[in-house]
Amino acid sequence: MIELRGDVGLRLRTFRSLAWFNKDQVLQLDRNRQWSRALDGSDYLPGMVGLNNIKETDFVNVTIQSLMRVTPLRNIFLIPENYADSKSVLVHRFGELTRKIWHARNFKGQVSPHEFLQAVMKASKKRFRIGAQSDPVEFMSWLLNTLHTDLKSSRTKTSSIIHRCFQGELEVVKEINAKDGAETSKMPFLMLGVDLPPPPLFKDVMEKNIIPQVPLFNILKKFDGESVTEVVRPRVARMRYRVTRLPQYLILHMRRFTKNNFFVEKNPTLAEGLYTISSKEGEEERVRSKYDLIANIVHDSKPGEGAYRVFVQRKSEELWYEMQDLHVAETLPQMVALSEAYMQIYEQQHLDSHKQVEADREEL
Repeated sequence: MIELRGDVGLRLRTFRSLAWFNKDQVLQLDRNRQWSRALDGSDYLPGMVGLNNIKETDFVNVTIQSLMRVTPLRNIFLIPENYADSKSVLVHRFGELTRKIWHARNFKGQVSPHEFLQAVMKASKKRFRIGAQSDPVEFMSWLLNTLHTDLKSSRTKTSSIIHRCFQGELEVVKEINAKDGAETSKMPFLMLGVDLPPPPLFKDVMEKNIIPQVPLFNILKKFDGESVTEVVRPRVARMRYRVTRLPQYLILHMRRFTKNNFFVEKNPTLAEGLYTISSKEGEEERVRSKYDLIANIVHDSKPGEGAYRVFVQRKSEELWYEMQDLHVAETLPQMVALSEAYMQIYEQQHLDSHKQVEADREEL
């Protein structure tokens, strides 16, 4: 057996001894403002470390960095005992990656997601693989549903941390024609797709392209139960949607890309942040829930080209960081607002922070 001595050996033994978080350490993570030092002498913030782009895996990196801001999800995966009976390799690799990202005694201020990617390729039957660019919205949907299924199967559970964080409910009213009336159904969701208005066709007086903006409130009217959405597949119908149960964490997908028989178009419209969404709970009471943006995934360049990056919030200091693979840098909130958001995660505000801390402790 080779024994490492000196600083390297000490750091290795320290890393192994601290590789497992206890509940108190986990609950204090979002209050930690202390920087850590890597072996090369560079400083890094636990939880705010870069991820290697193995080969066109930026769609995975932005998804992982976004999910690392979801406190209850992160907390569950930081403690392996919470899923020790799961036989899913994907579950355990996701947990390992989560612990590496948030570890305060790592060797360097970056993490390789290679083992997690191997598990993803196997579990998805190579639908998502190294060397092939994919859509983070599709990957997020697949990952959440797969983790839910794998976690639910352990201990014959009927729910999982995935559904407890992200699942909401829609009331869907479909009217095909006036004679047959309307059909009403309830539909659970983990993500809501919102439609952006079409951009203007003409340039402004300065001969520059107009970058349109629309308040987020306007595009969320699709889910007020009154606005009508016309659909053509599988049959022409008039649809109305109403959110009947809001999740703790709301994922929004901006439908920026439209496909036709010849090419893919990208809508550059910016969504202006407005974080109050109404939902009718019960027959008479209307509850207003306020959400704060915690992660914002952006696509740069033309459709079919470019790359993904993400803006995330560091809770301990309420600062925003831009993350693109190994690049991690503090940024201004205005830069987040001026980006072409593609997928966002919002966190529901809680009036009583003490009760939320106790709820987080019980979840563990």
